[in-house]
Amino acid sequence: MACWYEGPLAAFDTETTGVDVETDRIVSAAVVVQDAPGARPRVIRWLVNPGVPVPEAATAVHGLTDEHLQRNGRWPAPVMHEIAAELAAQAAVNRPIVVMNAPFDLTLLDRELRRHRASSLDHWFETTPMLVLDPRVLDKHLDRYRKGRRTLTDLCEHYGVTLDGAHEAAADALASLEVVRAVGRRFAARLERLSPAELHTLQAVWHAAQARGLQAWFARSGNDEAVDPAWPLRPDLPAAAA
Repeated sequence: MACWYEGPLAAFDTETTGVDVETDRIVSAAVVVQDAPGARPRVIRWLVNPGVPVPEAATAVHGLTDEHLQRNGRWPAPVMHEIAAELAAQAAVNRPIVVMNAPFDLTLLDRELRRHRASSLDHWFETTPMLVLDPRVLDKHLDRYRKGRRTLTDLCEHYGVTLDGAHEAAADALASLEVVRAVGRRFAARLERLSPAELHTLQAVWHAAQARGLQAWFARSGNDEAVDPAWPLRPDLPAAAA
């Protein structure tokens, strides 16, 4: 029987107005589904009019302007419902979902659901849990002493994955999916006996350890920035943006 990294996978990615999960908004998103390595992926894209101005710094990253989103984007409420429903549909057929830096994208989606749907991401996975594979967490744990950054672009270069059109949600989602397959093959001896459910649980532990290490490094550097150990979804904060 094929290992999980040679089987069906889905991937999720967003582009946003910024990097604060409590206040920033989703402007585009994509879910990519691939039944087997090399198979043609099925892609679902969403373009969102966030209802707030898009900072120039964000537009410089993903190229989506206020004017373009106002003309072509949909209102957030139905889009967030559709995204959550699609992720739940993937979970219902036990297809693991690849999310690069999952606490960012999934928490942002959760906050958008709360903001526009009076719902939450957890609500969609009460019966069938979402099994997340995070290439950043996997790579940092399995090759922890490698120096250098671990952005998606860096991981693609390291694992020989082509990334066409970086910072476009579908392109980034597909690249993340291919990176996870590459990680699985490179570290097959350590991963092939683990199920996606077991890996999901382990990644929560690994991410927490990674967060503690980064927090300690920040403290030594005189940086008081807090590092959240929660994975794949940060807990709701009382002051979450409304």
